[in-house]
Amino acid sequence: MPVIDVPQPEFMEDEEISIFADAVGKFYQQHAPEKRVHKWREDGQVEREFWREAGAAGLLGVSVPEEYGGHGGDFRHDMVVIDQQAKHGVEGFAASLHNTIILPYLVRHGTEEQKQKYLPKLVTGDLVSAIAMSEPDAGSDLQAIKTTALKDGNGYRLNGSKTWISNGQTADFIIVVAKTDPSEGHKGISLMLLETEGAEGFQRGKKLDKIGLDAQDTSELFFDDVFVPSDNILGGVEGKGFYQLMGELPQERLVIAMGAMTGIEKALEVTVEYVKNRKAFGKTIWDFQNTQFTLADLKARGTAARVFVNDCIAKLLKGELDVATASMAKYWVTELQSEVVDKCLQFHGGAGYINDYAIARMYRDTRIARIYGGSNEIMKMLIARSM
Repeated sequence: MPVIDVPQPEFMEDEEISIFADAVGKFYQQHAPEKRVHKWREDGQVEREFWREAGAAGLLGVSVPEEYGGHGGDFRHDMVVIDQQAKHGVEGFAASLHNTIILPYLVRHGTEEQKQKYLPKLVTGDLVSAIAMSEPDAGSDLQAIKTTALKDGNGYRLNGSKTWISNGQTADFIIVVAKTDPSEGHKGISLMLLETEGAEGFQRGKKLDKIGLDAQDTSELFFDDVFVPSDNILGGVEGKGFYQLMGELPQERLVIAMGAMTGIEKALEVTVEYVKNRKAFGKTIWDFQNTQFTLADLKARGTAARVFVNDCIAKLLKGELDVATASMAKYWVTELQSEVVDKCLQFHGGAGYINDYAIARMYRDTRIARIYGGSNEIMKMLIARSM
């Protein structure tokens, strides 16, 4: 039994899901030992071969329909892949981005031809995906993007730049958010499907030097008159991009909340283990009342957060998760995660500032969760609009 016992989603009791979770956990143990993950942190990215290994093991496209090469599962299976990854400390592998954010755009909005062409390769790991939204002057405000995809013969010419793109160095399939009609505001935004191999005018910029997420490659991308065929507008129709993005954001924000929730539980687990073994002034750190009271408070609030996240998961599975509720989950759980990790690091003392300890890496990695997927200030605005 884990050190921190918290209520898990009901579906985790399903025998088929439990068997799948065990298989995924064994894959991570065998293919992503600490030595290999450490190399990813040193290199600043996960090597390409691991994606193919994950694809061969059935970890990619688990909820993609079987007719497109997928495994015919659902969001429960996607969550297992993410949950087991966090529990086994497999840093840098952007499975949640690939499986729960990018592939759903194709499954739900792609034309039949687009699905047949791209999904099988994304499931095997022959294609690794990224989504290029943010720009130097346009982060959460998607309507302010300057990247354009203007009509040119039987296709479009893509011009502009993107930044803070996860998988930017690795991805060879990128969904690019661009304006096909700059005069139409958000109604002029389209999602362009770009295969990078042989794409003249496409250039990867530098891999960005971040304060955390060392194993996750985050990069700049540049587009200089890159030709994109007309068939590569997601859904086959111009001007649908903003609505396609908005339709997928509740799930994306719940995924971030889920990751934060797992981070909370992991931080508490390693900290309880540490304070029960570390001694000061003739007794363990755990024996001090301040330690017990602080960790008891964090567990109580962490348990409440888990119950809320579980309820959001249940709503999503029934198709009932709304924007405001997903925003609340993303905002509240990521804020709590930052607090929990900070206080847990304090109990480690000087050891908490050393990268050899998991809590130190958690401290650096946690901070971005309050920014990506829409900053928490944006989440508050969305919540307020529902009041």
